Amino acid sequence: MAYSETRILIGGLAHVPVLIFIANFIRGKFGIKTEEKKDTVIKGEPVKIIEFKDTVVKEEKAEAIKEISSKLDSIEQKADEVYEKVKKKKKYKN
Repeated sequence: MAYSETRILIGGLAHVPVLIFIANFIRGKFGIKTEEKKDTVIKGEPVKIIEFKDTVVKEEKAEAIKEISSKLDSIEQKADEVYEKVKKKKKYKN
């Protein structure tokens, strides 16, 4: 017995939701489950500890350490500014 093209197409389309259900079921059973990540940022005062243990530090090294620590402070301030800008943009999007 021969079937018309229309009947074959309708039969094929009727099986699409069944195939989608089976694919989602398999993915749900064997897929990787991800957890939502919450962004938590705790701001605190930066702690700088520089210890010199029985060593003589030359003035050049001391100046270099001071320069590096001041650069680090400026980088931290810029990072905080960028964080605040991103936080404000997220509020506007919501």
